[in-house]
Amino acid sequence: MQTELSRKPGIEHAVFGFTPFPAVAAAISRAGGFGVLGAVRYTAPDDLERDLDWLDAHAGGRPWLDVVMPANKAEGVTEADVEAMIPEEHRRFVRDTLAAHGVPEPAEGEASGWRITGWMEQVARTQLDVALDYPIRLLANALGSPSADVVERAHDRDILVAAPAGSARHARKHREAGIDVVVAQGYEAGGHTGGIATMVLTPEIVEAVDPLPVLAAGGIGSGPQVAAALTLGAQGVWLGSIWLTTTEADLHSPALTRKLLAAGSGDTVRSRALTGKPARRLRTEWTSGGCGTPTGRGAHAPCETGVVPPHGGRDHRRAGGSVFAPDRTRSARSASQHRGGNQRLACRPVRVRAARVLDPPRRRTQDREP
Repeated sequence: MQTELSRKPGIEHAVFGFTPFPAVAAAISRAGGFGVLGAVRYTAPDDLERDLDWLDAHAGGRPWLDVVMPANKAEGVTEADVEAMIPEEHRRFVRDTLAAHGVPEPAEGEASGWRITGWMEQVARTQLDVALDYPIRLLANALGSPSADVVERAHDRDILVAAPAGSARHARKHREAGIDVVVAQGYEAGGHTGGIATMVLTPEIVEAVDPLPVLAAGGIGSGPQVAAALTLGAQGVWLGSIWLTTTEADLHSPALTRKLLAAGSGDTVRSRALTGKPARRLRTEWTSGGCGTPTGRGAHAPCETGVVPPHGGRDHRRAGGSVFAPDRTRSARSASQHRGGNQRLACRPVRVRAARVLDPPRRRTQDREP
């Protein structure tokens, strides 16, 4: 499945797979797509260098990098400053929710949970410095257009720059900033997402930024859906959630994997709780406490302020495998979509998921993934 965009970096299929896991990114590239390593979770340059070294050795020198570098930034803000902004009411909600599910208090000196610090300017700049020493082919910025100097540095190295957009207005701003590829990220998407559905958003952005190439994202996880995206004018697809339940993914939580596989298309909500921007996540008792709406105006609206429960694997297992059980769970066979991509009842290798994505449209009444 080749398009003008896929021919630029020399990939076999116009499938762009975003993932936080190096092994998944490498497997996507080996399957003929392009693996995009999300760098937001990296805080130490050495850790990013280690994983880019590994990717360089296992993905044919074709890793990409995705960074979070907000267009509007506050200078000199540290992680400690952000922690100080969290109200006690929200901290109480966190403690009560964890206690209700048997998650023990962290040991003295142990971090209370995962923190996204890659969105901070100084961290993102460090990620960029590391990435530009590697043979990356595309730099994707997850929150708006990167600054002019970042675009210039990438272009000086013949690196394409991409950015997601949730509206035609956002897309036009990307074009004005010198972005090379716009990702039309619809409401169905599993990451940061706006309120316009992929079916509507994609052709709007294609028209708004023509002749720039557009990738479609959100609710895409099969051959017919890919064909629909191309029909709408996209030159490829950007997929993320579909890779979470591959055998190469390193979620460290069997309970979370089971929930992803069992979730139906109605079992997700949008929340600002993780980064301050609306992002899709599974519906759980955590989200029912006010984290399940874009505005966060619920009974426990403070949970929109940004503290997430520990989810590094060990704490989830201690909690009896509940991972904050959803208020309702659909039959595992009643629907196959979770977040932005189609999930199945068992983990599959990346190559199997990729084959399903590339499967041509046809009647699928008797079709089942092998």
